[in-house]
Amino acid sequence: MCGRFSLTASPEEVAELFGLDEIEDFPPRYNIAPTQPILMTNIDAANRRVATLVRWGLVPVWVKEPKEFTLLLNARSETAATKPSFRNAMRHRRTLVPASGFYEWHRPSDSGTDEKRQAYWIRPADGGIVAFGGLMETWCGPEGSEIDSGCILTTQSNRQIGNIHHRMPVVIKPRDFDKWLDCKTIEPRDVAQLMLPVEDGYFEAIAISDRVNKVANSGPEIQHEISVDITKRKSSSPTDEQLDLF
Repeated sequence: MCGRFSLTASPEEVAELFGLDEIEDFPPRYNIAPTQPILMTNIDAANRRVATLVRWGLVPVWVKEPKEFTLLLNARSETAATKPSFRNAMRHRRTLVPASGFYEWHRPSDSGTDEKRQAYWIRPADGGIVAFGGLMETWCGPEGSEIDSGCILTTQSNRQIGNIHHRMPVVIKPRDFDKWLDCKTIEPRDVAQLMLPVEDGYFEAIAISDRVNKVANSGPEIQHEISVDITKRKSSSPTDEQLDLF
C-alpha cells in the first residue's frame, strides 16, 4: 500500500535523473495525498521522456462517470496485467513516479489493542530520489473533456519493510528506466522481474508523529524523527486494514 508520499527534490534534480529535456517548476511537497496532482515520467508520441501531471487515483478508460467511480490509488503488480482496471495501462502507459520517500503505518497485531498506528517515513537509505513504478490513463468524456490520472504499483514487502506493512511500492532502478517505459516493444510479461521487492537496506524507516495523518500538515516537520518502543512492534499481517483491494 502507498497512500502518502513526498517529493522534495528540486525540478533540476528530477530532470537529471529521469532524462527530461523540460520540466516545469514545482515546490517541495512533504505530504502528497490521493486526488492531488502527482508528477509522472512517461514516453510521448515522439518517443521522448516527458513529465506529466496527473491526478492520483486512476480512472480506467471504460468508466462512464468518474465521480461515481472509486479511485484506484494502487495496483497490485502481481495482477495488474490481467485486471480490467489496469491491463490497458500496464500494456500501453507504464510510467515512473519520482519520490523522496513514502509513508506507511504499522498497526499492532494484538487483537483488542488500544494502541494507535505508528507512522513511518520511509526513504532511500542513501538519500536522493526513488522511482516508483506507475500506470497512467487518460479518460475522455462524451463532450471532449479529459482527465489524466494515475496510480502506483505495489508489491510484497521485503523483510525490512515487512516489519511495518506487508505491501510496498514497486521500485524501478535507473538502469531499468528504458525497459520499463518502452511500451511499444516490451510486453508486461517482460517487465515482471522489475516489480519484485527491492532489496533489504535500500530504504530506511524513520518513526514519525501522527502529524502526517492530516493532509493539511504539509511542512518538513512531519518527517521529524520520534522515539518509539520497538518491543511493541510486531510484523504486519496480510489482514492489515489497508486499501489492497485492487
